[in-house]
Amino acid sequence: MTQFAQKRTISAQTRLATTYYGWLGVDPSASPVEIRRAYRELSKQYHPDTTELPGDVATQKFQQLNEAYATLSSPERRMLYDAKIGYSRVNVLQAPLDLDEVSSSPWTGSAYLDPHDRPLSAGEIFALFILGVTFLACLLLAIALGLAQGNATLPLPEVSPMILPQLLMILSLNLL
Repeated sequence: MTQFAQKRTISAQTRLATTYYGWLGVDPSASPVEIRRAYRELSKQYHPDTTELPGDVATQKFQQLNEAYATLSSPERRMLYDAKIGYSRVNVLQAPLDLDEVSSSPWTGSAYLDPHDRPLSAGEIFALFILGVTFLACLLLAIALGLAQGNATLPLPEVSPMILPQLLMILSLNLL
């Protein structure tokens, strides 16, 4: 790499470090999912209640992160901001920078495309079980109340005793 190319790369990195993208530590071509992930990680790190930094420094850094995320999470505001800093969103096919790196994400190689689309946890399954039991209990209660009041929900047809053996024979043949 020539000296001129090195200076140009360094100046581009320095220029991006002072932008919202630099504050969040993402590339200007980052997807909304990557921006959200970076914001969540940094907001946990710099939240005034959870960081070891002095309160005024943590508050200032946290406010910067909120400002950056508010702008970059809105497509309209992001487009205006990109135009302001001179970043062009022309669709050019480029290989990702981490193409050769192995990802440490637990969702790599998974059938789930989005890391938020995941299997249900034990608590969620239990909540669905309780919901199903409640639904069945309500259904049984409605049927019991209907029978107790004497209102038949489905009138049963009367079957003559002569037809009953023939029906049983037909049903047994169908089961075989």
